[in-house]
Amino acid sequence: MLDPKKIRNIAIIAHIDHGKTTLLDSLLLQTGLFEAHKKMPERMLDSNDQERERGITIFAKHTSFTWEGFKINLIDTPGHADFSGEVERVLGMCSSVLLLVDAKEGPMPQTRFVLSKSLEIGLKPIVVLNKIDKPGADPDRVLNETFDLFAELGATDAQLDFRYIYASGIKGVAMKHLEDPQVNMTPLLQLIVDEVAPPPADISLPFLMQISTISYNDFVGRGGCGRILQGIIEKGATVARIDSTGKTTTHKITRIEGHQGLEKIQQNDACAGDIVVLSGIEDIMIGDTLCHPDHPQQLPPITLEEPLVSIDISVNSAPFVGKDGQHVTMNKIKERLLQEERANISLKFTYPSQEAVRVSGRGELHLAVLIETMRRERFEMSLGKPQVVRKKVDDKILEPMQKAHVEIPEEFSGAVIEELAKRKGVMQHLQTNEYGLSKMEYIVPTRGLIGFRNKFLTMTRGRGILTAVFLSFAQDQGLIPTRARGVLISDRAGKVNGYACFNLQERGTLFVNPGDEVYEGMIVGENAKENDLIVNICRGKQLTNVRASGTDENIILEPPRRFTLEQAIDYIEDDELVEVTPSFIRMRKKHLTENDRKRNR
Repeated sequence: MLDPKKIRNIAIIAHIDHGKTTLLDSLLLQTGLFEAHKKMPERMLDSNDQERERGITIFAKHTSFTWEGFKINLIDTPGHADFSGEVERVLGMCSSVLLLVDAKEGPMPQTRFVLSKSLEIGLKPIVVLNKIDKPGADPDRVLNETFDLFAELGATDAQLDFRYIYASGIKGVAMKHLEDPQVNMTPLLQLIVDEVAPPPADISLPFLMQISTISYNDFVGRGGCGRILQGIIEKGATVARIDSTGKTTTHKITRIEGHQGLEKIQQNDACAGDIVVLSGIEDIMIGDTLCHPDHPQQLPPITLEEPLVSIDISVNSAPFVGKDGQHVTMNKIKERLLQEERANISLKFTYPSQEAVRVSGRGELHLAVLIETMRRERFEMSLGKPQVVRKKVDDKILEPMQKAHVEIPEEFSGAVIEELAKRKGVMQHLQTNEYGLSKMEYIVPTRGLIGFRNKFLTMTRGRGILTAVFLSFAQDQGLIPTRARGVLISDRAGKVNGYACFNLQERGTLFVNPGDEVYEGMIVGENAKENDLIVNICRGKQLTNVRASGTDENIILEPPRRFTLEQAIDYIEDDELVEVTPSFIRMRKKHLTENDRKRNR
């Protein structure tokens, strides 16, 4: 059993793409966990399929290694603001955090959010100025900006006296001073051992632990992960579980697992200060307290930031229902969402009607990850347009506001400023550097950012950076214009015809290819004008028995516009739905009336 004084619990926090997971790769590779000849993948902890495809961390990951006789428990956290709930849960297990800051970009919006959470609970961060080898890196400027951010967030004198170190995660080196030789990560490991306090722990007290994350194993079921606050736990021991309602039940611990590198290892016992996974409690939930049966003690519940965006999920009622997916009924969808509700407390679930479930989260990406996971599990469903979560205070309706950071080439700044002004954005700061890069800060309603990110990428030709973090609730900002153009709607079921596409592409942008199956009411393109247009996209060329004097003209079709899940839910309007199946993402009108048909004849 480990001496708690030899344990260091630390999380890595940063803005998205500032190099957390890459730095962790270097630490794991240099601590002798893997054989020298064994080839390890990049971003080892990004094990989820969506994490690898999107190139971001979505779920907090636990890893552990030993160095110079010390056990270092490291937690990799997401950098995207939509997954802030993952960060909030795990910080309570740590004694400090490594705050990674890009040596070129400096502190970004998500840096502010995760740092404020760390300072609130009294942690003293270690600042890592990462990517010092990046062209244009200015670590001295970034260090000053980071100190200013600490002061702005109300850090104590002790927190302002933070230690810092320079690093390059991709090269696997860390230095106390810029002029030091670049050898390996030893300076960072030594700094962690020296500066991170051992967890406050007393082995002689009765066992006490709070669950911060949930894992699942096909053989042993659900496992609750957390830091043991006091006492010891042995395999086969009986513990009391106190849930959020105060109900107490007793359970037998069937398995204790610790972390070593990328693997979980079984243990016979664990002591205070260590982070472990306990199995044997079938209904374990995040925030539950586990304690000695003779010394019941309920810990305060884990509280998270409230959700900002919601989406309604209902059954797929389109004509093609059941052709692609396996789970299509409302009972199956509710059962799956109930399972998610039990494991993910950062999502909120309500039931506005028998036919729909309303899921609320921190942003569109947060919701899209859940829907994409269900899609890969062969679910079919319909999605409504995302809505912001408002709240009522003193008879006033308030809506969420975001602080947005925009970084774009100067040539695109005029168009972006004009578009954000339409969306009720208020500029707070504008700076253009010698490289022609404009940095802007805006306060903008969350409503204004729904559907803006896709347009932003088009406006900046993919060269812009847009990040936003929740700021506060404010009075309703009034009408915000939505999609400027109407859509092309199929008037019948059938297969898309190339001849019809050739004639229709003059009217707008198509979303389908010749040969695709369509149905009445399905959105097949975007109209060039602001009104919706019902079209016959299945119409073929009229054939006659008269031989043509020459060959028919070749038709040249523009490639159709394809949508990802996030793009589709951003694109639709209130009277439209996104149809999600394992293989297809389609959009359709909720109702196509006889008046709609007559108006287009």
